[in-house]
Amino acid sequence: MKTSDLDGRCPIDLAFEVIGGKWKPVILYQLAGGTLRYGELQRAVPKATQRMLTLQLRELERDGMLTRTVHASVPPKVEYTLTEPARRLLPILETMGQWLLDNHGEVRP
Repeated sequence: MKTSDLDGRCPIDLAFEVIGGKWKPVILYQLAGGTLRYGELQRAVPKATQRMLTLQLRELERDGMLTRTVHASVPPKVEYTLTEPARRLLPILETMGQWLLDNHGEVRP
């Protein structure tokens, strides 16, 4: 892998900086079906605390994986949508899930 554009850092390490986090892959997978509001994401990821969900959403937005749109309404309506780089990641996440299913007897999640 070419690392000259990454200041010599490992691309795998950098990729996990972007998508690593307890709930980030789950959030990305939930958004694969389309735009969701914050409350819908809370229901889709019920084990994530409000604080952790908010933090992970902010990090994904900062890293260019999703867009956050605030609509001027009362109460404010906030929607989250995957960016194109995030959409290109979805097949990889699906492959990772299949890898676990294929190897569940040999690895422990």
